[in-house]
Amino acid sequence: MTPAATPAYRRLSVEERRSQLLDAALSLFAHRAPEEVSLDDVAEAAGVSRPLVYRYFPGGKLQLYEAALRSAAEELRQCFDEPREGSPLDRLSRALDRYLAFVDGHDTGFSALLQGGSVVETSRTTAIVDGVRRSAAEHIYRHLDIDDPGPRLRMTVRMWITAVEAASLIWLDEEKQPPAEELRRWLVDQFVAVLTVTARRDAQTEGLLGALAEDGRD
Repeated sequence: MTPAATPAYRRLSVEERRSQLLDAALSLFAHRAPEEVSLDDVAEAAGVSRPLVYRYFPGGKLQLYEAALRSAAEELRQCFDEPREGSPLDRLSRALDRYLAFVDGHDTGFSALLQGGSVVETSRTTAIVDGVRRSAAEHIYRHLDIDDPGPRLRMTVRMWITAVEAASLIWLDEEKQPPAEELRRWLVDQFVAVLTVTARRDAQTEGLLGALAEDGRD
């Protein structure tokens, strides 16, 4: 009987190896604060040696953390990249569903991963996180068909995004209660509520609120 052939070893490309290390790092950062994760931990999780991790990230853990943060930031940006189907609030609801699924998947490491408070936080990591917030805001303006948001509307949207982040962190502290679907509905209702307050002092937001009401009646 001929012995079964041993699968040939395939050497990973540079991009494949880098992706493997980032996936291992993200998995660790998802459940532990960055300062609690060592390069040895990343090497073990990826099944490689510590020198190999240094070969791809010669800047050490800080460089690896920033790269992992950029990867997570890109995933979060995509949460708000919703096709223009349905009403603006329907699109926002679907985007929030994906956002909360991301928070759920990263569990208790969400705060350390994207909200700062870490000994490895730098101006670059802060800029990466702020870039996610700005990208989310730009997507929301497009869903609302607003090409040139005024200062009051911009402030309202950015404040709401901050509230979503805060609610997500509290949700994790509260053992993910209420259920994600209920939290998402509440966040959408809150968005309409803050727009309603702003509309009392801003004609642009008042017009937007009227358009949303018309969409809701269709």
